[in-house]
Amino acid sequence: SEFARPLLESGVKVLDLSADFRIKNPDVYKAYYKEDHPAPELLSESVYGLPELYRAKIAKARLVACPGCYPTSVILPLYPILREGLIKHDSINVSSMSGVSGAGRKIDLPYIFPECNESLRAYSPLRHRHLPEIEQELALSAGAPEIKITFIPHLVPVNRGIVSTITAEASAVFSKESLSIAAKIYKNEFFARVLPEGRLPDSKYVESSNFCDISYLYDERTGRVIAISAIDNLTKGAAGQAVQCLNIMLGVDEKTGLV
Repeated sequence: SEFARPLLESGVKVLDLSADFRIKNPDVYKAYYKEDHPAPELLSESVYGLPELYRAKIAKARLVACPGCYPTSVILPLYPILREGLIKHDSINVSSMSGVSGAGRKIDLPYIFPECNESLRAYSPLRHRHLPEIEQELALSAGAPEIKITFIPHLVPVNRGIVSTITAEASAVFSKESLSIAAKIYKNEFFARVLPEGRLPDSKYVESSNFCDISYLYDERTGRVIAISAIDNLTKGAAGQAVQCLNIMLGVDEKTGLV
């Protein structure tokens, strides 16, 4: 935010990869980041930089808040089934697994690869910093005042990539046919690929790319919908998605520089 404000004042458009402009409620920001929001006057005009949901707004924006990597992997698969009302809002459980690069390049013992290798662990299972961003966007997707989810991230010993497995109880209007219809919401989206029945996302097939691969299943035994996604946390989860937004803002083919 300390860079965004003067840049905007000088007439420069800004794509921000920090969390400063993702969360719209400054009170929620303070609760998770333990300080007052540094530029609350800019929150009302910032646009959440998820092109598959907000392409038209991104095209007109001068301040884009690029999503986090975990939120991208959770929001994209949940958006269609929330929009169509196919799951119960209070039953959403998310288990996400991220490669070591998700922690950035800081020198910190728990994230040095020899310390992570041959190790698998959950972390920040309560009040992860990406949680308010995820819940905010899920509520907007569902047209609900609020959605609360269980979100448990895990660190896995790979260099890059995120796989998120999401389960939720099917709603009263759910049917297998309605799930198929919801999955077609992304049929014209180049970077959001809903996989054919029988195929499940694999981080290997999205590594170093801007694609998000998604699968939907229904467990008749438990009555729960299962959504699984895979992204590269450094590309669709960060810089690549920012380039996609930049292309939209410039009015060029949004695949430019990404394929």
